[in-house]
Amino acid sequence: MTRIVIGWREWVSLPDLGIERIKAKIDTGARTSALHAFRVEPARVDGTEGLRIGVHPLQRRTDIQTFFFAPLVDERWVTDSGGHREKRYVIATRLLLNGVSRRIELTLTNRDSMRFRLLLGRTAMQQDILIKPDRSYLLGRPGETAGC
Repeated sequence: MTRIVIGWREWVSLPDLGIERIKAKIDTGARTSALHAFRVEPARVDGTEGLRIGVHPLQRRTDIQTFFFAPLVDERWVTDSGGHREKRYVIATRLLLNGVSRRIELTLTNRDSMRFRLLLGRTAMQQDILIKPDRSYLLGRPGETAGC
């Protein structure tokens, strides 16, 4: 099995959500992954119940907005690193990492005060990922060919 080697932060893609590049913090201490959402509204598209979601994909940039629809997978209680419990919506989508596509679940929460709009927890990286915690952007930076 060939492993994908990544650093503690990487640029990834969520192509099914229309997010071509988003900076992710790799967090093995977190079980679930979390995506910043500044707006979440119940919606129905083609008979499917789900959510209309607004995301600011770039940190410190609220002028850039991406909106998309995603079916609702679940609602779960999540405890953040500060010990606060919050009930969050859960969606499923495709993560593109170094040209490899995998299906992951994302909880939705407001991460305006956080440095990263996307946190990748360990369930998103269970199989063929090797993390080098002392390195960053091993898959490339914006403007470089990084497979996403």
